[in-house]
Amino acid sequence: MCDSRSSLADAAPTALAEDRPFPDDLDTKGRSGITTLPSGEPEEWQGSHPRREFKARGSQVVRCEACRLPQLNCLCPYRVKAESRIRFWLITHPLEHYKPTNTGRLIGDVLEGTDVFSWYRVEPDPRLLALLEDDRYQPFIIFPDDQPDYADRVVDINAIAGVGEGVPTHTSAGEPRIPVFIMLDGTWRQARRIFRRSPYLDGLPVLPLHSQRLTRYHLRKAASEAHLCTAEVAAELLRQAGEEAAASVLDDYFDAFNDCYRASRIHYVLEPTAPMLRLLARREASDSSE
Repeated sequence: MCDSRSSLADAAPTALAEDRPFPDDLDTKGRSGITTLPSGEPEEWQGSHPRREFKARGSQVVRCEACRLPQLNCLCPYRVKAESRIRFWLITHPLEHYKPTNTGRLIGDVLEGTDVFSWYRVEPDPRLLALLEDDRYQPFIIFPDDQPDYADRVVDINAIAGVGEGVPTHTSAGEPRIPVFIMLDGTWRQARRIFRRSPYLDGLPVLPLHSQRLTRYHLRKAASEAHLCTAEVAAELLRQAGEEAAASVLDDYFDAFNDCYRASRIHYVLEPTAPMLRLLARREASDSSE
């Protein structure tokens, strides 16, 4: 996802077969293991599509209801919280909610205060609009800086610390504003559409990710190894912003997710890897301190 060109969409231009349910294939009653419709969908989605069972590859897999991974290699034992002064708001394409390979949700598993909003072109989420008007937050859109028409909005990572002009760091009452990274969660085509067709985002600073990191994501085919998935982008942003501890936890959690899912595809029961062991140790330390 990120050469900085695809640095915010989860993976490749087209998804794998098991990740490709369309609106008329959705089973809102959960009969086939597909998650029910997310909150905030337009009314016309309710009851207007055939309720035929989802038949794509992977639909018969028995999944954990909490982590959505096959129960053969459940991710739940490795879920660990981390602290960061930075918040993440994910604006997620509706179809991305149903893809079990989506990595955007890993951010919310790790970082408190993460919010997820479904994107609809003509019906923006009122809760998101309210947050964008909230003086306590300073949001940045994570998006490439390769087009001239918004070059005047582009900032670098130092802007979250108040370095540079045009980015207020304090509220009207003099309190430090909370930096927020807005990530557009979907394929690159979907993310570009969200960016271009959401006028409520037009005035916000654009923060591109520049990184030499190569993707470790194996569940969808990316156009390039430089294209990072959503969770990898988030971890790299945290690291560049000085949030090393949170970045390390999210990186380990992503690796655990990646390995658990890949092993499940070949019906292999995975032994704990080094990232998993680190997460288990963190979880044990956190439990013992409570």
